[in-house]
Amino acid sequence: MGLRRAAIERDFDLRPDHTLVGVVHIPSGGVGPVQAIAQRVIGALLALLATVIIVYLDREGYRDTADDSVSLLDAFYYATVSLSTTGYGDITPVSDSARLINILVITPLRVLFLIVLVGTTLEVLTERSRQALKIQRWRSKVRDHVVVIGYGTKGRSAIRSLLGDDVDPSNLVVVDSDQTMLDAAAALGLVTVRGSGTRSDVLRVAGVQRARAVVVATNRDDTAVLVTLTARELAPKAAIVAAVREAENVHLLRQSGADSVVVSSETAGRLLGMATTTPSVVEIFEDLLTTDEGLAMGERPVDPAEVGGSPRHLTDIVLGVVRRGTLYRIDAPQADALEIGDRLIYVRKVTPPDGKAD
Repeated sequence: MGLRRAAIERDFDLRPDHTLVGVVHIPSGGVGPVQAIAQRVIGALLALLATVIIVYLDREGYRDTADDSVSLLDAFYYATVSLSTTGYGDITPVSDSARLINILVITPLRVLFLIVLVGTTLEVLTERSRQALKIQRWRSKVRDHVVVIGYGTKGRSAIRSLLGDDVDPSNLVVVDSDQTMLDAAAALGLVTVRGSGTRSDVLRVAGVQRARAVVVATNRDDTAVLVTLTARELAPKAAIVAAVREAENVHLLRQSGADSVVVSSETAGRLLGMATTTPSVVEIFEDLLTTDEGLAMGERPVDPAEVGGSPRHLTDIVLGVVRRGTLYRIDAPQADALEIGDRLIYVRKVTPPDGKAD
């Protein structure tokens, strides 16, 4: 019994949704801390001013033990000690109308004033409840999303590329054990899951089993292999893309279930070498790899009017043809004539954010 309870406490995917608050973060458009404090202060002042006005207009129904008259200052004093529930008793309602107004109006204002004062605590509790509800809804609806495991340099670059390709931020999930990294991802409106990508329960919480793609962007090759094995076991049909530092580990990633493997160190090394002799070529590569402006790599289906023709005769600069899951370079014989269902790998022109073409 004790082992079963320990397993439930350890496995995120077996825990109720409300216990995942702090592990899973769903972005929300909440106000900033300064604005929230300003709203509370304004609310408290409005409640205070409303009480002052009510008391001063009905000042004949109040009695001051000092001089039997209630001035505007006395009204402010009574409103302050009344709303703060201090209640010295030196100014009291004596007429029936004043007492009725205290029951029906000032008492609710007193409650409102107290709510404003303890608003921070209430907001924390409300936010936890709101997050728990969002997590429950998200876990029941998330489908065909992209899970990025690791939000270091490679993970951030992958996210920027996906966002540049117009992927909705709500369809991106970041898994990392570093809360600082998760906070940076959450600032972009991304769903985040705190935990190690090597744990199957963490990946289940991220919805890997229903994801269309998984990006493995860890800092260590051995970790990437373990993450890929775990992700492939949970998601047999998902496309898994992994990054490794050393080329000698590529076959391990392939055997673990990765569909594509990017060797980060060798790719960077090649670009460094090319930059010494052909820097302009490196600039073109960088332009193709960024999706903000200029040129970028793209993939699109073949139009019906293009079927039967050669990709070399198209207005787009076609680099390859994907046919039934196999990529053929533009110089391959299989790419001489386009077929129904083919997809083209081509160079597309990116429109800047201001909407003006380059």
